[in-house]
Amino acid sequence: MIRDNAAERALRPLCLGRKSWLFAGSDRGGERAAAMYTLIGTAKLNDVDPQAWLADVLARIAEQTQTRLDQLLPWNWEDAQRHDQAA
Repeated sequence: MIRDNAAERALRPLCLGRKSWLFAGSDRGGERAAAMYTLIGTAKLNDVDPQAWLADVLARIAEQTQTRLDQLLPWNWEDAQRHDQAA
């Protein structure tokens, strides 16, 4: 049986940091950490560099209209980048 499958590799960082999560500070801190892991994991699943994506989204989100927020999602982000560069 192959034990090193994709699901186990995806969970490994969480397991390695499990003791650190005890020190999130509060329930709210734990919720924030979970939200960040979700955003980073979604970016990775969409073959997007999480650091570049988050930096760009944080820089552009205040100027983005509510109807165009979907362009900042990881699965639309590269297309939005190309569109903005072409304009």
